Amino acid sequence: MHYQCYYINMIASAKKLFESALSLDDQERAELVGLLLSSFEDDADEGVDLAWKDEVSRRVAELDSGVVQMITWSKVRSEAFKARDN
Repeated sequence: MHYQCYYINMIASAKKLFESALSLDDQERAELVGLLLSSFEDDADEGVDLAWKDEVSRRVAELDSGVVQMITWSKVRSEAFKARDN
């Protein structure tokens, strides 16, 4: 019974935190997401971190050189829905 009460209180706290986070601007919410996700990665494999850093560097270089171009999320979403519906 004690655990059930703790669980209900935890859910209420999480909802309150979520509602507070919604008042943040996009950049602040993105930073919060990054911080929360990184809190799970304490035991992450060092090789994975290096691989992601290499991947990010490669993608940035492609953008900088003009090999690839960014597209908006709304366009990606629209194209995904079109593909799904066909």
